[in-house]
Amino acid sequence: MSEDDEVDLNYPDSVNAHSNGAYIPPSGVCWISVLSCLLLACSYVGSLYVWRSDLPRDHPAVIKRRFTSVLIVSTLSPLFVWAWKEFTGIRSSQSLLALMGIRVEGLLAAATLPLLLTMVLFLGPLIQLGMDCSWDFIDGLKVGFDPRFWLLCLSDMRWLRNQVVAPLTEELVFRACMLPMLAPCAGLSRAIFTCPLFFGVAHFHHVIELLRFKQGTVGGIILSAVFQFSYTAVFGTYTAFIFVRTGHLMGPVLCHSFCNYMGFPALSAALEHPQRAPIMTCYLLGVLLFLLLLFPMTEPVFYGSVPLCSLARTAHGGASLCS
Repeated sequence: MSEDDEVDLNYPDSVNAHSNGAYIPPSGVCWISVLSCLLLACSYVGSLYVWRSDLPRDHPAVIKRRFTSVLIVSTLSPLFVWAWKEFTGIRSSQSLLALMGIRVEGLLAAATLPLLLTMVLFLGPLIQLGMDCSWDFIDGLKVGFDPRFWLLCLSDMRWLRNQVVAPLTEELVFRACMLPMLAPCAGLSRAIFTCPLFFGVAHFHHVIELLRFKQGTVGGIILSAVFQFSYTAVFGTYTAFIFVRTGHLMGPVLCHSFCNYMGFPALSAALEHPQRAPIMTCYLLGVLLFLLLLFPMTEPVFYGSVPLCSLARTAHGGASLCS
């Protein structure tokens, strides 16, 4: 990102620089940012429990009620960012929606390149899925273009939750709203690793339901929760990286939906597969190609100017992410 692309930020008089020119955030903005993110995360998770029910989380009635409350919180979430900006005095010539990754410039690239990059990472699982699938490629295309298939998906509450509502609302709340609040304080690099902690902790609420419905031993449930926190934190770091590099919400949402569909790679099944050698080769090849393509396929030049980059300064190590 060139200097000409950067957005001018007007901080209050109390926000200047050290004598060596290094950026310092507004006084107290770090606490305000963290508390704002914490409040937003609690509001999102809390909205899931405003409905009292003895039914499990996968019951269609429970899912519909949670859709309502989560969509309300997500719709109101930009107000958290607006209130944060007003309270801290941080100003930007970019619109609030642009800072949250909701913009038209570079949209086509944002909707394709990050998803392709994620599919490269899942090369092994995709090959494994293709080998085990009873359909051939042509049959798969016919199903994919059949409107009845999509109508069936849209009538399935769990599919809607996992592929549409959860990716859209979680990326909006935990990436598009939180990263702009964390970037001026922590810088982009630190914000990318800090933001997923809220996302990971937010998934601990599943422990309550598992214990409530006695779906396993206490030790097993706790172990599962720790694994889920680790996995969601790593995944959140990746989508936060995508958001910062592309300046778009679209990429993280599509990657989130795809990963929800694929699930965690079934390595044990791959190791026991009759075609273990080629599958494991694809697993390794996918990881290597992903690491090689991570920065080239998220190069900001493909997506136009990246408004979020203007909220952080090079002193926090965000320069390499913006160019």
